[in-house]
Amino acid sequence: MKDTDGQQRDFVYIVECADGTLYTGWTTDLGARIAAHNSGGGAKYTRGRGPVRLLYSECCEDKSTALRREHQIKKLVRADKFRLINGEREVLDGRKAKRGNDKGSGAKRTRGPI
Repeated sequence: MKDTDGQQRDFVYIVECADGTLYTGWTTDLGARIAAHNSGGGAKYTRGRGPVRLLYSECCEDKSTALRREHQIKKLVRADKFRLINGEREVLDGRKAKRGNDKGSGAKRTRGPI
């Protein structure tokens, strides 16, 4: 989708499928992408799970930023995705910082006997 100044915009979005599951993706045209999901096209995951309902979208400065943001959102647990949808935008920054602190703990998981 091109803005009024002719610049292309990249969006990250979250939709809710008819079965209650969430799908996160990116696009340059939100309207066309939602229509594609609802017509059986779009992502393989949403086929057969329609109709979908747009819950969240975010404009990013470029495709690379949108893809990184999509990846961050996909790593969130469902409850955190709903926190983001409800306006708690810092949820991604907080999760990232929390993970960073856990890395230096030195705790390792070992496999037990098979």
